[in-house]
Amino acid sequence: MTHFLQDILRQPEEMKGAINYLRGDALPTLERAAGAVRKGRHVYLTGIGSSWHAALSAQSLFHGLGFPVHARDVAELLHFDRFPTGSVIILISRSGRSAEVVNLLPKARQSGATVIGVTNSADNSLAQQAHLPLVIPVRPDHGISVNSYSTLSLAAGALASAVVGSFDAAWAVSLERAVSETVNAVAGWQKQIADSSWLAPRSTYYFLARSSSLGSCNEARLLWEEGVKSPATALGTGAFRHGPQEMVAPDVRFGIWIDGQEMREQDLAVAWDLARLGASVMLIGQDLPGQSPGLSFHLPRIPAAWQFLIDIIPAQLAAERLSRLSGVDCDSFRICPYVVETESGLLPERMGDPEGQTPLESRDDRSTGSSS
Repeated sequence: MTHFLQDILRQPEEMKGAINYLRGDALPTLERAAGAVRKGRHVYLTGIGSSWHAALSAQSLFHGLGFPVHARDVAELLHFDRFPTGSVIILISRSGRSAEVVNLLPKARQSGATVIGVTNSADNSLAQQAHLPLVIPVRPDHGISVNSYSTLSLAAGALASAVVGSFDAAWAVSLERAVSETVNAVAGWQKQIADSSWLAPRSTYYFLARSSSLGSCNEARLLWEEGVKSPATALGTGAFRHGPQEMVAPDVRFGIWIDGQEMREQDLAVAWDLARLGASVMLIGQDLPGQSPGLSFHLPRIPAAWQFLIDIIPAQLAAERLSRLSGVDCDSFRICPYVVETESGLLPERMGDPEGQTPLESRDDRSTGSSS
């Protein structure tokens, strides 16, 4: 069994632990952070790599709750933006050590912005320098960001809910129930994947989604790139219909997330049309129709805005399986260091590491370069 698969399989328990932590020991910090966001004149939501995808899911929650935020990749925020008076920055980073994250902190201080750090480790620059560090404990992933991604997505979403006062016991119960039911679904999903022809090495893969599942859609693309060592594309389903569909050809693979409430019939129509054009389709969603145009993963019931919490898991399982079918090692990286700590180049000699890896204190501290 790969380390990647081991990390995927323990994910529901890590999410349950994070839910309990957010409702328990972390609650005072979460409430202070929510208060700071409510008082902020300009609220920025940022991250890089997997942490940026977590931010995309949280952004959808903020906007759906009627509290708009500026979602901006941290590299863009660092080099091209100026923070106005009264800014609050919600900065998401698993390691808290990525170059752009570390370099943004002094810029934020100089501008007088309040920084809320959402991270998995108390022993990093973000946790130590943020005004309000929200540290979600989780056993480190071996390489590809799995549990760090899910728990940071959860924490950022919890902050959005707390800002508008919807973070309560009922919230915790509904998410815990969905996560528990997901545990029971995983074995069936694995069998579906093993029996399906949707996974094919060296094929072209496109991922389409809307709303909070855009985070999952982009994270799936990164799983293909990091784990399968193969290119993939992620787009909003609506954006895909305005020109990009011209690339559709027989045997192109599409993964489509169906929202729990909105645009369901329209997106199912997209899936059927892709199948009619000869593409191979995978669907992920709740209450999917009994007859679907391809491989379908039926999710347990979960509030539609929170579907992102579990709808990444089928894609993780698929990426791990495809890596083995492709004969590649999903547990190691060929080019990317586990934490990207400079902003120059790609190759080791440019990044100041002659051995090809960023020196770390221990194997357990490892994180993907792109998970931040």
